[in-house]
Amino acid sequence: MKQTIYIYHTNDVHSHFEHWPQIARFLSERRREHRVRNEAMLLFDVGDFLDRVHPITEATRGKANVDLLNDLGYDAVTIGNNEGITLDHDELDTLYEQARFPVVVANLFHRDGARPHWALPYVVIPATETFRIGVVGATAPFSHFYELLGWKIVPPFDMLTAAVKEVKQKADCVVVLSHLGVNEDEKIAATIPGVDIILGAHTHHVFPEGKTLNQTLLCAAGKYGKYVGVVKLEIDQNRLSKASATVVDVEPLPRSEAVEHHLVCLEQESLARLEAEQVAVLHDDLPLDWFAPSPLANLLASALREWCQADIGMVNAGVLLAPLAKGPVTKKDLHRICPHPLNPCKVKLRGAELKEIILEANTERMKHWQFKGFGFRGEVMGEMVYDGVDIEAGLEEDGQCHIRRIMINGEPLDPERTYEVATTDMFAIGHFYPQIQRAAEKTYYMPEFLRDLLAWKLAQ
Repeated sequence: MKQTIYIYHTNDVHSHFEHWPQIARFLSERRREHRVRNEAMLLFDVGDFLDRVHPITEATRGKANVDLLNDLGYDAVTIGNNEGITLDHDELDTLYEQARFPVVVANLFHRDGARPHWALPYVVIPATETFRIGVVGATAPFSHFYELLGWKIVPPFDMLTAAVKEVKQKADCVVVLSHLGVNEDEKIAATIPGVDIILGAHTHHVFPEGKTLNQTLLCAAGKYGKYVGVVKLEIDQNRLSKASATVVDVEPLPRSEAVEHHLVCLEQESLARLEAEQVAVLHDDLPLDWFAPSPLANLLASALREWCQADIGMVNAGVLLAPLAKGPVTKKDLHRICPHPLNPCKVKLRGAELKEIILEANTERMKHWQFKGFGFRGEVMGEMVYDGVDIEAGLEEDGQCHIRRIMINGEPLDPERTYEVATTDMFAIGHFYPQIQRAAEKTYYMPEFLRDLLAWKLAQ
């Protein structure tokens, strides 16, 4: 007996709901078509569906995202780092309370080693009356960050190997939901026997027609909901005879007006909820300049230094997207001007390393660098702004402004001294300044984001 099963998958949507009305209509129509043709259809998400950059996610701490997945009838999901480490422990532990689908993540545990009640290592789904699909999940092991939030995340390969071996005894086909990245997916295909299909995520890669490695089909659908992945399974005599993959560009597809209206209402409700939380009243404006020191950026640098109890504070002005006007300041205002899921970080640097960073940060290339990632959701790096640092600069013969002297808390920078520098975690994990990335001593402050420090500082 021949059967056809379709698997649809999304990944790394990051609360980019601008494409969700197309995705919702497309999947709903496909579900009806498959039902008419008596074909099985399954639907999975591979993590980072939520991102607190969006006010809907910020106000509901991701629970509205779960409702959206419920509405489309997802069959299983795994978590990404945005679910795992941008929510505090209780928020993640209760995120899926209303979920009508299983959450599969084999490598997440409570600090005491027990599995969360909502996280399964795998699930077996009867796709048809005679064909069962085993679904295993794993997420990127940002061990230190999970530990700071009260979780224990373990390297995924041992857990995946055991879960795949176990589920293989119960299922006719094994699918891995992998929020690990393309390199790790290739390693899974090469080293873990019994995996038929890997639905990938985390590195935002796209496999337009899949990639076969060691008889395992690797699939991925990019980021931000631009694509929906489709896997076609051809079953013959209750055995998987062929698997093929494509992605569907949803941009030109018709939109669901009902879903669009629902999202508009959700956003209005979320903004109202954030606006109801007042954090301070400003007696004066706090202006902002991306390319020069300014009062609002100076305030954030000061807040970082004070919160982390460091020698200096250091932050790029580009993390602030707009100034603050005098009058009431609400959670809505702070989310609007600082939407990034960025945490404070304290790093120990030698004076010579700190000088190199200050010199590099002062270049026009760094100030005007446009990028996305490592938690940054802004437009441009901007001027590096300091608290506890005074810089003397002047025009040189080349017509450029060069740094002549650096003072740390009133004293000349000492190349041999170790300084404690409060900054953002994107510099600690990203490749912007190698001196920070490779520093031996780093302290991360979680679950607070930069906007939480702003709220704390403004309320003083």
